[in-house]
Amino acid sequence: MRYILSVMLSVVGIIHLLPLTGVLSVSRLQALYGVTITDPNLEILMRHRAVLFGILGAFLIYAAFRPGLQLAALIAGAVSVISFLVIAGMIGGYNAGIARVVTADIVAVVCLLIGAFAYWKDRATLGVNG
Repeated sequence: MRYILSVMLSVVGIIHLLPLTGVLSVSRLQALYGVTITDPNLEILMRHRAVLFGILGAFLIYAAFRPGLQLAALIAGAVSVISFLVIAGMIGGYNAGIARVVTADIVAVVCLLIGAFAYWKDRATLGVNG
C-alpha cells in the first residue's frame, strides 16, 4: 500500500509542477491557461502562482518517499485541487485552457483518494490508530 501512496503523491506532484514553466515568461502563462495577460500586476501574480505550485509539487514528490510527511501532503494536495475545482465550478464559463486544468485536478483528486485509501489501509494493517 505504501508504494501505491508514493505513486499517487508523485502523480499529483507532477500535476502541480506543470504550471512551474509559467514562471519563465508571460507567453508560457498565456499558453498554459489560454488567457491574455497584458497587465504587469496580473503577470506578477500569475508567475508567483507558478512558483507556489512548483513548491507544492516538489513537496508532494518529496513526501511520497517520506512516510512522516504523507498525511500533510495528502491534505495540502486536496486543499489545492478541491479549492480550484470549487472555485471553477462556482464561477463557470471558463475557457479550454482552464478546462484542461479542471481535468488535471479531477485526475489529481482521484489519485489523492486512492492515496488516502492506501494511507489508511497501511496504517490499519500496522495497527496504528488514526
